[in-house]
Amino acid sequence: MTEKYKIYLPEDVRSRLINDAEFFEFVRSDETVNLNGFLKELIVNFFEKYRHDNEQLVNGMIEDITSVRKMRPADAAALADKIISTYIRGESFVSGKKTAITLTVSGASYNVVRIIENNLLGDKSLSGYMKDMFESYLSIPRNRREEIIFRDTYEDIRRAIDEKKVMTFTSNGVDFKSTVEPYMIATSKEEQCGYLLCRDHFNGRTRTFRISRIRNQFVSSDVFYIDEKVMERIRVIAIRSPHSASPDVHAAVRLTDAGIKTFKVIVKNRPAVSKISGNVYYFDWPELQLESYFRRFGKDAIVLKPASLKAKLRNYYEQALKVYKD
Repeated sequence: MTEKYKIYLPEDVRSRLINDAEFFEFVRSDETVNLNGFLKELIVNFFEKYRHDNEQLVNGMIEDITSVRKMRPADAAALADKIISTYIRGESFVSGKKTAITLTVSGASYNVVRIIENNLLGDKSLSGYMKDMFESYLSIPRNRREEIIFRDTYEDIRRAIDEKKVMTFTSNGVDFKSTVEPYMIATSKEEQCGYLLCRDHFNGRTRTFRISRIRNQFVSSDVFYIDEKVMERIRVIAIRSPHSASPDVHAAVRLTDAGIKTFKVIVKNRPAVSKISGNVYYFDWPELQLESYFRRFGKDAIVLKPASLKAKLRNYYEQALKVYKD
């Protein structure tokens, strides 16, 4: 079954939901953001938690109200709902302007919406219930929101880690299958998303995968044994740069005064400084991450060493200059 519903949301709520859909790479074949596909996952994976947390909140308030003053349970429930609407969710009413989206549900998401319609609305509209659920979801930190949207993937990874089982999966948009020994889940502080840190089952290389890009995961029956040296290396990666398992290089970068200011401002995936000597900054960090980070600096960051990193950035700017000249 497929059904369409009109849902009215504050514009900032709609915008933030679109941002999450884009960040978690819910896209159509034409590369446009697939908000509806994202919302279907949100509804299926978040509904039970939202319903449970909401019931706990309301029931706790009812108990507190009736314990202070004798009041009928029905009146207490109405008062609790009024308090929640006014003081907890009140900001959305103050924001005023709303926008409509068309929510098309099918399969599991259709079943959840039918449960809500038949059992949970009371005096509230389905649009109002969905708005409250989406706002509750957005109040959670992004790394926790990722766990909600990709619940099945996280559950499989955690089971494989706990049971020390080899996993296979593909990565978003890539048919090549990876076979790994999962060691740890780590969160990138800058990006606020989770990474699987693991060892390649066949060549022993340390690897990292963004969890939201993992597809078709399968926990095999094959057991692996923890290598303490690998675990020690993975713990370091988890703290410093979970998005990259590449080996460190010793790098020196000369920054202009403007470059130093830029370095302080651009914090996303910023490499840790090993030493500063005047305007020369030293790093012990993966080369790929240094290249990606300093591409944004232009003439305000000059790589002194290693030669390989210097060559990569020089080639990057040469290619850009050639395109602009042409």
